[in-house]
Amino acid sequence: MTKVFHAILANSLVALLTNTFVWFAATFWVYLQTQSVVAMSVMAGVYLITVSMSGVFLGSLVDNYHKKTVMMLSSLCSLCLYLLAYGIVVSTAPALFTDPSSPRLWAFVLLVLMGAIAGNLRTIALPPLVTLLIPEAKRDQANGLVGTVNGVSFLVASTFSGLVIGFLGVNWMLGLAITLTLLVMIHLGTLTIPEKKVIYTESKPNPIDIRGTIKVIRHVPGLFALIFFNTFNNFLGGVFMSLMDAYGLSLVSVQVWGILWGFLSLGFIVGGLIVARKGLGKSPLQTLFLANITIWMVAIFFTIQASVVLLTIGLFIYLCLIPVVEAAEQTILQTVIPLERQGRVFGFAQSIEQAASPLTAFMVGPIAQFIFIPFMTTGAGVKLLGPWFGTGAARGIALLFTVTGGIGLIMTVMAMRSRSYRQLSMQYRTIRNP
Repeated sequence: MTKVFHAILANSLVALLTNTFVWFAATFWVYLQTQSVVAMSVMAGVYLITVSMSGVFLGSLVDNYHKKTVMMLSSLCSLCLYLLAYGIVVSTAPALFTDPSSPRLWAFVLLVLMGAIAGNLRTIALPPLVTLLIPEAKRDQANGLVGTVNGVSFLVASTFSGLVIGFLGVNWMLGLAITLTLLVMIHLGTLTIPEKKVIYTESKPNPIDIRGTIKVIRHVPGLFALIFFNTFNNFLGGVFMSLMDAYGLSLVSVQVWGILWGFLSLGFIVGGLIVARKGLGKSPLQTLFLANITIWMVAIFFTIQASVVLLTIGLFIYLCLIPVVEAAEQTILQTVIPLERQGRVFGFAQSIEQAASPLTAFMVGPIAQFIFIPFMTTGAGVKLLGPWFGTGAARGIALLFTVTGGIGLIMTVMAMRSRSYRQLSMQYRTIRNP
């Protein structure tokens, strides 16, 4: 792997860490100021929806401009938005931020949100850079390193964002973000990326080329099926994202739960490092399906009893396998999609796949509250399952996790045996071994 790639990866790690840190810290700060769960919920929903809607546009920027220019633009936009957010904080009376309906508060939220989303431009640019800089035989390992970077940024940001807000305050948080972003830009300016010219697929750049992107994806047999398979998995995975905190806090205190997640976040790093060292094997698509089968089997059993030890083991395995799945999808797309189209395809895939999370967040709460929890507290589940599964609200959530894992396992086995899987596997092998 080239020294340039490692330098870009280190630069991207600091940039991603900064943007993740800002968003986590801003969320904590808004809650502490307003004591409003609704405000936190709105922030989370708006963030997920914005990530989903912006993918295609950001992917088009990646394809239509030099990758270094795009990465510099990403940091410049984040820097300007964080400076504006800092201006709002220092020019506003603290009391105004305690009102959840304050326009100043939501102006601050919007600015840090857009600053964090601007950083997503780098996330989309990284896979095409892997294609550009890394020989084909080593791309799966490079994608593992990208997964490790994501894991490290999540671990550090989730750990230190609360500490910075608690001990130093929002001014220091923004000051650190502005300083780190400036350093990232200076370092990026010293790097030389061997991309002599941008290859356009049209006579002139098209900022949002959804029709052309869909055409390219349809040209690869089975690729749409892979994207929608990952979308469905994200839809099911949203069940765990939405309800895991409620379930975990039924077993341990909030302090223990926070420390536990700090440890569990190491799973992202471990999974990414394993891929970086071992690769994905001869068939990344098969590896993707086998990883998903393991994930859903774990999801069936890790809440089968009310045990924090069982939950911790299951979650750690689950999180170790997420980088494997992501690296497998990236490796497949890098192989079957031309470099000049990869930004748009990765952006399109991100938009489609991420769209499932907000939908699940809105649906799963009522499903748990009005179906599964009553079933395990006062309904038929008390007699049918209670003697060995347990009863109560937490066991209702646990049952929903088990059912979700079963659905995911069935869908993964069906997808693995489908015609689309065979077509995509054949296309991948044909390109790798012409």
